[in-house]
Amino acid sequence: MLFEPFRLRGVNFRNRIAVSPMCQYSYEDGFSNDWQLVHLGSRAVGGAALVFAEATAVEDRGRISPGDLGLWKDEHIEPLARVARFVASMGTVPGIQLAHAGRKASTGVPWITEKPLGEKEGGWKPVGPSAIPFAQGYPLPEALDPSGIARVVKAFQAAARRAKQAGFQVVEIHAAHGYLINEFLSPFSNQRNDEYGGAFENRIRLLREVVKAVRQEWPEKYPLFCRFSATEWKEGGWTIGDSVELAKILKKEGVDLIDCSSGGNVPGVKIDLVPGYQVPLAEKVKKEAEIPTAAVGLITGAAQAEEILQSGKADLVFLARQMLRDPYFPLRAAKELGVEVKWPNPYLRASR
Repeated sequence: MLFEPFRLRGVNFRNRIAVSPMCQYSYEDGFSNDWQLVHLGSRAVGGAALVFAEATAVEDRGRISPGDLGLWKDEHIEPLARVARFVASMGTVPGIQLAHAGRKASTGVPWITEKPLGEKEGGWKPVGPSAIPFAQGYPLPEALDPSGIARVVKAFQAAARRAKQAGFQVVEIHAAHGYLINEFLSPFSNQRNDEYGGAFENRIRLLREVVKAVRQEWPEKYPLFCRFSATEWKEGGWTIGDSVELAKILKKEGVDLIDCSSGGNVPGVKIDLVPGYQVPLAEKVKKEAEIPTAAVGLITGAAQAEEILQSGKADLVFLARQMLRDPYFPLRAAKELGVEVKWPNPYLRASR
């Protein structure tokens, strides 16, 4: 089943393997470069059905770090189009994740420093739903006013237009891992008393507005995904039950698949990181919201991925670190499962 095609709207995925969005922190002023072409291109050569460009900032202040990818201006389109063209030429669907880091913005490139950056270090003032820092040592974010929220929604919409012009065929809205949209969803980080805070229907308002704006811009023939943290793993926070209800709403508003991750908004939470630890989240959302889902998180083997699909727990499997270790995982997995797949012509001599 791992190598059966899967179709959403007008897009056909040749198998059920996707390369999860993974930040590379390797860009200047948001511009795609040779690193991204080789990084994503090699995974398309390796046979994945869908390859995602990483969390791509819709505003310059929405970057996690100064090294983040961006799509906040038209000049970003053509360098990304080069990547999308190559990925598509390999028979792989090019996807892009649109994101805003919110209060977790303005941190260092991780292999240099993961600490927040001050102005002298090239940092900037982060924003969030409320003036609550992410953790000790993080700056106090500016609470977005209604005009600031409207600006964010328009930024997502404009980025979707640019993604379309660049040739991407899937857009994923990043509403997970403690970034801006996730911050609005969680009662821990959202303590507003206006129409964007308090009750569940208010805390999901920003995401709904972003989905509506993106769907207006995004072609009807192309799927729209949403990644959210299906649980915060802490009592009093966002729950899997909330995620099921949100998925039902998003389905009606034009989202085609939920990418089920977890955590990231509350520091210091202990998570039992066993293989496939987030798969039950994808299964519950899929079955109770009746929407396609993707499972992600410590999925590392062909048999493991096959079992997830065979048992109906998810419709796609997203691989992250395993794809960094092995860009050609799909080709190896096909051999392991006894499935014939097409290898790139220049590599045919190695397929037997």
